[in-house]
Amino acid sequence: MLAMTVGAIAILLLTAHGTVDSLGRPIGTDFSNVWTAGWMADHGRAAQVWDWRAHHAVQQALHHDAAIPFYGWHYPPPFLLLAILLAQLPYVTALILWQGTTLTLAFLLVRRILPQARDAWLVALGAPVVLICLGHGQNAFLTASLLGGGMLLLDRRPWVAGILLGTLVYKPQFAVLIPVLIAVRGNWRAFVAAALASIGLCLLTFAIWGWPVWQAFLDSLPLTRHIVIESGDTGWEKIPSPFSAIRQWGGSIPAAYAIQGMVAFAAIAVAALIARRGSMETCGGAALSAALLCTPYVLDYDFVLLGLAIAFLAADMRKRGELPWERTVLAYGWAAPLFGRWMTAMTGIPVVMIAAIAVLFMALRRAARFDGALSGIRSSPCRHSHAASGR
Repeated sequence: MLAMTVGAIAILLLTAHGTVDSLGRPIGTDFSNVWTAGWMADHGRAAQVWDWRAHHAVQQALHHDAAIPFYGWHYPPPFLLLAILLAQLPYVTALILWQGTTLTLAFLLVRRILPQARDAWLVALGAPVVLICLGHGQNAFLTASLLGGGMLLLDRRPWVAGILLGTLVYKPQFAVLIPVLIAVRGNWRAFVAAALASIGLCLLTFAIWGWPVWQAFLDSLPLTRHIVIESGDTGWEKIPSPFSAIRQWGGSIPAAYAIQGMVAFAAIAVAALIARRGSMETCGGAALSAALLCTPYVLDYDFVLLGLAIAFLAADMRKRGELPWERTVLAYGWAAPLFGRWMTAMTGIPVVMIAAIAVLFMALRRAARFDGALSGIRSSPCRHSHAASGR
């Protein structure tokens, strides 16, 4: 799989014409909206990045191709702070730096979680979701690194952990459960740090670009919700959420939101229970897998988060032993993004979402077996672990 990833990237670059690939799309597809948004912000047009027509027109001009499809910008204003830095570089250079740096961060985190597993880097780099994320030029490596790093450091470096978790304000749908988990653990320094980081980033964007960028972002939300989430224009098979599954099965929008809400509540409750009583590894695995179930707006490349959840649970297995079927669960979670899109499109079975559910309940099972998470045997927050202490 690693060789396939390297080969696919090489073919993509060698067959491209300028910044457009052989299929007529910008190289790195979704990265085009990041680089374009940064360019627009740098040229005094920050509030227009949420204007789909204006954004598409600039994309076409910057790629010198009027036929390229539109890749919309749906992020809150704090992500402009990074986008404007990337836009200072030529497109392909920025894309390589962006993906290379964030992939390296995620890889180093895997090494920190599994310091004794010499082959962990091969398994991580060869994961199918890595190829999917690279192909889309997406930010999932960064999102996973922030959430995973925050969980890893939550007990040992609460201020640093809080800053990492607070930075997720750029992709807030994956931070919904964070305040609950931190509060359950009673780590109020991390709670304060996360709040200060998120508020600080929002205030910084306000200081630089003023209220118009926030107004433009808020005004764009109804259209984003309708086109991207509710109508299925993105493709139900690409969105492994409970909401998407219900819609693909013919359910109404209200029914889909109701099911999504119930699943999100259950996922947060399970993750909170584990955060209170489980090991650091199970806490991390639960947080990363549950985060994927808490939002209707999640795509298969975001399942880089599940890859780090697998790393956390693999570390716990090395430390405290395996339970039956656990290797099968982790193998399924690792492989699911490889066949998830086409199988979901053909059968309607949300195989990628099921992987997140399976990994979350594996974390719960381990916390129940080894930490008494369901019996109330322990009442104190989870202890420092081998991975968390870095020893």
